[in-house]
Amino acid sequence: ATYWCPELKADDPAKKGICSNFLCDTTPGSEVKMTGPSGKVMLLPEEDPKTDYIMVATGTGIAPFRGFVRRLFFEDTPAGNAYKGQAWLFLGVANSDALLYDDEFQEAKSKFPDNFRLDYALSREQENKKGGKMYIQDKVEEYSDEIFDKLNNGAHIYFCGLKGMMPGIQDMLKGVCEAKGLDYDVFIKGLKKSKQWHVEVY
Repeated sequence: ATYWCPELKADDPAKKGICSNFLCDTTPGSEVKMTGPSGKVMLLPEEDPKTDYIMVATGTGIAPFRGFVRRLFFEDTPAGNAYKGQAWLFLGVANSDALLYDDEFQEAKSKFPDNFRLDYALSREQENKKGGKMYIQDKVEEYSDEIFDKLNNGAHIYFCGLKGMMPGIQDMLKGVCEAKGLDYDVFIKGLKKSKQWHVEVY
């Protein structure tokens, strides 16, 4: 793996990625020490195969959810083989050409239509109900009744991406709670206490 420097118009060896080049240069059969995972926030609870998962990502925050989808629908795992719930993925990006792993998600949607849902928020291509840009919180809000029903029935909700996504999400959830006559702080505290609320932002 090399870095192409636009100023030098050449590969810049001073900017070689340490990890990627180590892996690229490793020969088959070499012994490599690896550690991880380091956290427990983004783990799937696999005790109940009927658990619904709601996954909300922006940009590269899609990475753990790609792993979830692969584990549930493409890999031969006990959890995947037993899964009877619904995994619902929301991904927010600027344009449709920035949709990461769309081919894999479309395949999951095609093969498992009852167990996998997919919704995109394309901020530069779609409009929200107020006529503004369609951000991730706007797309989630479109389905707020269904999402709150799922959460009340034990669904787990995951958020991953830039930390700047969370204020908009939280404001939207506060508004939905108010409309439903719920206390937002009590509602979120309940989700956290029952380990249904998972946030990994950076």
